[in-house]
Amino acid sequence: MARCTTLTSLREISEINMTPLMDLTFLLLITFIITFPLIEQGVRVDLPRVNGQELDPRKARTISIDRQGRLYLDDRPVDIAALREKMRALGKTGAAVTVLVRADERIAYGRVMEIMRVLRKAGISRIALVTQPENPKGR
Repeated sequence: MARCTTLTSLREISEINMTPLMDLTFLLLITFIITFPLIEQGVRVDLPRVNGQELDPRKARTISIDRQGRLYLDDRPVDIAALREKMRALGKTGAAVTVLVRADERIAYGRVMEIMRVLRKAGISRIALVTQPENPKGR
């Protein structure tokens, strides 16, 4: 009994399958779209609720004070001595930069005033305290 098979040569596949690459690309895109707003906030601070005026954050430096009283300059941890030096250098440039102070609503008032004193001694006159908008129906 003879076997009936066709003998075909195996040829190499010389093209790349793009479907898995596109799936991976879309998966990464969706991941970045979801996580970017969470990363943007930076330091976790519960701001007090007060109605205020909007400022342009692109022309500003941000000092944050978290619930434990730790200091951050533009989302990077810093101690009071380093902050004093950086603000003194910023004050000497004479640039029209606004310093935004973000402080957790539960920290002591004296800690915020310590930062304000550092800014005043550095010669920085454009200072803004960052708050959250009030909820008209209450909290």
